[in-house]
Amino acid sequence: MRRVLDRLGLFQIDSVNVLTRAHYLPAFSRLGPYDRADLEQAAWGARRHRRMFEYWAHEASLLPLDLHPLLRWRMARAERGEIGYPALRRFATERRQEAQCVLNRIAAEGPLTAADFENGASKSGWWEWSQTKHALEWLFWSGQITTSTRRGSFARVYDLPERVLPQKILALPTPDAATAQQELIARSALALGVATAADLRDYYRLKPDEADHALAAQVDTGLLVPVRVEGWTQKAWMHRDARAPRKITGAALLAPFDPLIWERGRAERLFGFRYRIEIYVPQEKRAHGYYVLPFLMDEALVARVDLKAGLLLAHRITLEPDAPAETMARLRVELERMASWLNLTGVRIAVNI
Repeated sequence: MRRVLDRLGLFQIDSVNVLTRAHYLPAFSRLGPYDRADLEQAAWGARRHRRMFEYWAHEASLLPLDLHPLLRWRMARAERGEIGYPALRRFATERRQEAQCVLNRIAAEGPLTAADFENGASKSGWWEWSQTKHALEWLFWSGQITTSTRRGSFARVYDLPERVLPQKILALPTPDAATAQQELIARSALALGVATAADLRDYYRLKPDEADHALAAQVDTGLLVPVRVEGWTQKAWMHRDARAPRKITGAALLAPFDPLIWERGRAERLFGFRYRIEIYVPQEKRAHGYYVLPFLMDEALVARVDLKAGLLLAHRITLEPDAPAETMARLRVELERMASWLNLTGVRIAVNI
């Protein structure tokens, strides 16, 4: 699992829990059944067991600890109020004293959730956050607090980094922003193999002015090799260590936030597979379902499966027009494997298309 994390560079976190939370799935797709407690211990266990930390990378993410120094420039920008939405940036300036009071309470009392603060629970509605929550989010973005653990319905529990992260990680030197951005581009390239500039920027959500110089520098070092990909109109680069096997075999169900497909334009360029998550689409307008996992078989994405846990219920399976004849049989194997991993009672397929 650690090798998978090192290769991918992060596991994206998402709050949707229809099947299982998204950060568990990339390792399952690549390894098959594994003990989810191992991931939880590495992410939120005792400090001596920590192998990951939470931060904003490609959205909210679990990251290998050695990426902490590479994201401190982003923390510093947040601390100065240079990034983030307006309500968050105000805590770097005119509301800084309020944030300091929140930080002081965590320092004095230990790990706390937003709901542990007076009037700290969010109001009804996703975006009607309390001011305490905004202050906590600014402190988190600026690296002054981090996630100690997750509690109850996956609520983030905040604490000071020095009480959560290994001291040897906090003691690592902080590279300048340009050097860190070059390394992030290198990590993106290693994870993607072959990619456009936009793909490489998107992996860790770098802006063009943060990424373009880093990409050029890695071309100069020879780490990125310019290539031409048949069917692509954009320039592309390949990591010098990327391997191109003669043939790829295997099968895997992919989370909607798997790095292979989270950049929808790249998924379409690679596989001719147009994919959109339809959670926020009214039910009657959904083309493929609520929580749809693409099915990767050998070298193609050949089906889409709308899944829900309990009994592993496949509400709908949509085969791509050129799906091979053995697709359903191999998909059934992967569904059974997933049901066993999640300790579900079995698989039921409701609709086949």
